[in-house]
Amino acid sequence: MPATFTGIALTLVALVFFVTMDTTGKLLVAHYPVGQVVFVRFVFHVLFVALAIRVLTGSLPWRSRAPWLQMLRSLCLLAGSLFFVGALAYIPLADATAVGFASPLLTVILAAVWLRESVDWRRWLGVGIGLLGVLVTLRPPFLTGGAAPHWAIMLPLCNAALFSVYQILTRRLAVIDDPRTTILHTGVAGALLLALAQPFIWQWPGTAGPIPAGWVWLGLISLGALGAAGHGLLVLAFTRLPASLLAPVMYSQLLWALIASAVVFGQKPDGITLSGAAIIAGGGLLVAWPVRRKGGRTA
Repeated sequence: MPATFTGIALTLVALVFFVTMDTTGKLLVAHYPVGQVVFVRFVFHVLFVALAIRVLTGSLPWRSRAPWLQMLRSLCLLAGSLFFVGALAYIPLADATAVGFASPLLTVILAAVWLRESVDWRRWLGVGIGLLGVLVTLRPPFLTGGAAPHWAIMLPLCNAALFSVYQILTRRLAVIDDPRTTILHTGVAGALLLALAQPFIWQWPGTAGPIPAGWVWLGLISLGALGAAGHGLLVLAFTRLPASLLAPVMYSQLLWALIASAVVFGQKPDGITLSGAAIIAGGGLLVAWPVRRKGGRTA
């Protein structure tokens, strides 16, 4: 198939996997501890990724030249996941997903400050517009008629900030380690750290809530499988198309999240959520839009 069609199709499927993973996580945290749900997700993520790399490449390059950076990157993903999954216990999936899309905007800021990357005025404008959309999605009192927003709406924003650091560390490690090494280390430190907490928080599947044990185990294992498969498909998509062309497709995750919220949980988004999501997407697309340089070259 043409590379353009294949790249877009892979991205769409990956985003459906991510929303399915988030939906499953929201169902599980209604009855089981957030730390337990995230722990099982990380464990099976590591197992599925290791198996895939071993089968596809014939080796498992675990050794890193920057183990402390790898550990910090994994812990950033762990903390962000705890914030996001924890938020799903209190707020609609669509709201959490919309606020989480602040991450690309925060990454631009960190790249300019930390990595000294050049950011032109157009991208700064996109960051400003996107952050305005985040403010709308956070539901300030002047938009909700004086009603205070739910405190959990701040958790996806914390996740977005941590995921921005995660992405910056990924860029730094790209010139230090084999990409397979970085992929393998993604969930290791997080899984090991959460393992220490399991004796104090673990609830055996089937002992809490109305979901039978078999379905709980299936849901827990699917979290790791969906996450690993989704990230793998995105890697394949980005080998076929540049990020600027895939950026508009990435925002379709908001659509899937809106559908999942309405169909699975009966939570229909209101005008504030839809307006904020649209503004965030507009700012993100402005940031990702390719820049035409002299001579017709595209940056």
